[in-house]
Amino acid sequence: MSASNALPGAVTRPAPRVMIAGTGSGCGKTTAVCAILQALKDRGLDVRSFKCGPDYIDPMFHTSVLGVPSQNLDLFFSKEEELRGFFARHAGGVNIVEGVMGYYDGMAMDSDRASAYHLAGVLDCPVILVVNVRGMALSAAAVVKGYQQFRPGSRIAGVIFNRCSEGSFERLKITVENECEVPVVGYLPTDPEISLESRYLGLITASEIEDLQSKMQRLAETAERTLDLDRILAIAQDAPDVAPAALQASKKGDFVLAVARDKAFCFYYEANLELLQALGARIVHFSPVEDRHLPDCDGLLLGGGYPELYADKLEANAQMRKEIRKAVQSGLPTIAECGGFMYLCRSIAGHAMCGVFDTEVENEGKLTRFGYASVRAQRENLLLAPGMAVKGHEFHYWDAGDPGHSLTAEKPSGLSWRCAYTSPTYYAGYPHLYLPSCPESAERFAAACLTRRGQRKAFGHVGSGEER
Repeated sequence: MSASNALPGAVTRPAPRVMIAGTGSGCGKTTAVCAILQALKDRGLDVRSFKCGPDYIDPMFHTSVLGVPSQNLDLFFSKEEELRGFFARHAGGVNIVEGVMGYYDGMAMDSDRASAYHLAGVLDCPVILVVNVRGMALSAAAVVKGYQQFRPGSRIAGVIFNRCSEGSFERLKITVENECEVPVVGYLPTDPEISLESRYLGLITASEIEDLQSKMQRLAETAERTLDLDRILAIAQDAPDVAPAALQASKKGDFVLAVARDKAFCFYYEANLELLQALGARIVHFSPVEDRHLPDCDGLLLGGGYPELYADKLEANAQMRKEIRKAVQSGLPTIAECGGFMYLCRSIAGHAMCGVFDTEVENEGKLTRFGYASVRAQRENLLLAPGMAVKGHEFHYWDAGDPGHSLTAEKPSGLSWRCAYTSPTYYAGYPHLYLPSCPESAERFAAACLTRRGQRKAFGHVGSGEER
């Protein structure tokens, strides 16, 4: 085993782990990860999953396989020591980390900061590289060797071939192992029955794939046949012990937080929800698409997703739109991010939405203001005091005519723009916020929810169902 990154005197525990990284987006990382997760789960192992970077969609697939929330590990959002402790706190018996983009791709074209490579170093994690070898022979070895040697300490401990035929696997395996001195731990064949479809921001979401569990089982059966799962587990076992870090949050009281969760609104950082629950939130899920009424609540969280795909259904649910508009306008503490913000606008592609903000949302046909940003306040609002900043990420093709100008978002490059609508009781804007990067923002939101709860109690508006 390699040396642990744990602080001297810290209590450590085993956390076998391996990162499944790739040569680039679309090489088959998520397919390989889901195959391994399902196969290991079927073996009865205690498996946990993680995703490098800010992506929401891949973790939804992990969660659909395991039934346990997948966690994002992002080195723009979190400091290295914080991230190590967070990983250790959520680690299970076997831990699979999915990389992001190409292994060395970071926050800028010339940087490996916040890349899968960076994360593997911070977690002291061995790496298995997924390579799409369709149309390759000896060149596959050149690709692997290039990734091994591009940076010192690549941690590449194995290779998986994607889109590889059974007939060519053994010869290609021998070639790569001889040239690169790294084990090839299996392959995944070209098979439309186990491929995962994509959309403009990544994969089709897990909830949209018909008969997803059957597809995952087929993936697992393929993995048992074509991947050396025992070798993958042995590689994971080579990772050193880790020291968990306790969640630093002080509960001030109990409050009910209504969280939109359906096909239209499904993008949430689990770390945000964990932090809010530690501060006292009891989460109640509801569907703006299917449900007719907003739950009795002290706060509202409208996450991102694809409301544009369900705009007709959201428009048809006039009662829900009316209740949410009234609640937000009457001071219900509200966080509405990206798709959630779009839902609060006047319309999406001509379909009537909640109308809290008098602006229309249309398809721009390209990614708009894409990437990491620090979001800073100039004046007091629900989440931030003047000068405070919280880190976030923006990615969307659909844009509002007026996306707001209450806050300043700044990319690591220095490029900045105004964004979002804020007040003492709401944040609504395109940036997805990572609240643990500024815990005070979550504390301010929780305090506002508790104030709202106190007001409702004083007027006898807290339902008996919430007290059970």
